[in-house]
Amino acid sequence: MIILKSPDEIARLRKAGRITALTIERLVEEVRPGMTTADLDEIAEKSIRSEGATPSFKGYRGFPASICTSLNEQIVHGIPGKRSLKVGDILKLDVGAVWEGYHGDSAVSLFVGEPPSDVAEKLVRVTRDSLDAGIAQLRIGGRLSDVGYAVQQVAEGAGFACVREYAGHGVGRALHEDPQVPNYGDPGRGPVVKSGLVIAIEPMVNVGGWRTRVLPDRWTVVTADGSLSAHFEHTIAITDDGPEVLTLRSNG
Repeated sequence: MIILKSPDEIARLRKAGRITALTIERLVEEVRPGMTTADLDEIAEKSIRSEGATPSFKGYRGFPASICTSLNEQIVHGIPGKRSLKVGDILKLDVGAVWEGYHGDSAVSLFVGEPPSDVAEKLVRVTRDSLDAGIAQLRIGGRLSDVGYAVQQVAEGAGFACVREYAGHGVGRALHEDPQVPNYGDPGRGPVVKSGLVIAIEPMVNVGGWRTRVLPDRWTVVTADGSLSAHFEHTIAITDDGPEVLTLRSNG
């Protein structure tokens, strides 16, 4: 069931989104070769708690960390640990914060140092562009499948593949609510976009095929063919004035 949010609820979601965005901003500033993904997790947890919130992910269905850190062929849900960052890595940071019972959820892809190749640089740019294209479709009276169609057109039009086994989602008192928001599909279908809808759009785009597999840790999702992947995500509220990105960052 899709739960439309009141203006008061959107205000709380806006605060949670701002804390989430602020944490990502701080993480991006700290990323450097030689640090571990566990270092990033520690920075993120301190940031979230310093703002009076708690990490959405920690303990969620048993997840052991405060953020997800996924590298290169890892798509999403990577567990922070002892792995050190290297120049050329594509690092995906996925952060969630809960404030007064409401969640913010956002992700960014960035390079550690310089991009390793033109293809990798294009992948990250196109994935970000596909997110922007999806957000632009969130018009009252439109259909939710228009979002996935727009994402797919940008990503596949550039020669990449959209992950189909994972999707965006509603956001509210629960981290994952209805509706699901796939990153592919035909336009003009699915739920009607209404004021009060709050969703996370999160394109996951691969250089190779769209298929995935899960590592033995039972969390980390990787490309089935070992190709590079990028991931961006924003939480967006639909208001009478149009879409509002609740997790907007000052550093992209």
